[in-house]
Amino acid sequence: MSRINFDIDTLRSFATGIELGSFAQAAVRLNRSTSAVSAQLKKLEQQAGMPLLRKAGRGMTLTEAGETMLGYARRLLELNDEAAAAIRGVELTGRVRLGMQEDFGENLLPAVLGRYARTHPKLRIEARIARNAELLDGVNKGKLDLALAWEAGTGSPHAERVGRWPMRWIVAADAPAAKRHRRGEPLPLVVLESPCLLRSAAIEALDRAGIAWRVAFSSASLAGTWAAVSAGLGVSVRTTLGLPDNVRALSAKQVGLPALPMLGLALHRAEAKPPAAVAQLADIVLRELAAR
Repeated sequence: MSRINFDIDTLRSFATGIELGSFAQAAVRLNRSTSAVSAQLKKLEQQAGMPLLRKAGRGMTLTEAGETMLGYARRLLELNDEAAAAIRGVELTGRVRLGMQEDFGENLLPAVLGRYARTHPKLRIEARIARNAELLDGVNKGKLDLALAWEAGTGSPHAERVGRWPMRWIVAADAPAAKRHRRGEPLPLVVLESPCLLRSAAIEALDRAGIAWRVAFSSASLAGTWAAVSAGLGVSVRTTLGLPDNVRALSAKQVGLPALPMLGLALHRAEAKPPAAVAQLADIVLRELAAR
């Protein structure tokens, strides 16, 4: 029986299309034509011997075989890219300066630093956890090479949107799911100190809905926010990215509060064509995000 050798480029097109929710967008990101990506997907299904995608409304969704293929594709791509980065990065020296929101300090950052250290042993990363305004200022002034920041109306010349996530109401992990806000009572909010775009989004949504609110706890850090929410002092607003175990996200319907908007996340580069070390770190950040 002959062995099947899946093509890495084809697997990359497949995985990128699923990640972006569009194979047309995948073609743009990978600098290929849409017809070339379609041909790759057709070849992949022929090799698999069964459909990997099926129509769902105007889009496509994974079949059971497609879900299995996606898991293996991501693992193969991760090993391929890590091998390529390790070979290219052996002689790279110097430093790379990375900035991130506090949301990513406990889970994403350690994974990124660990992978980068394995493939680039002679490079030093200087990581900074900060708020949006400070991160963007650092990139625009050349104090940071890369920054992962929420989209807040301002940006940088070399930014790439990496995804959008719904804002959610955050409550203590042991709070009852059916607990709803009592009308007529000010809603206790646990928020970050101003300026904070999620704080502003929560207040705007409550004001539009005519729901009274009060700031029950304000913190300069997310650690303080999570501690206050976990203690039952009030509700907060965040995305599901990077939530600790002592809190959880609920839908607006579950807590009887207004729906919240989507929040975009962007990777900002200080240069349009960054050095190899910076470009490879950006790739690692994007792959770690895609796995979450």
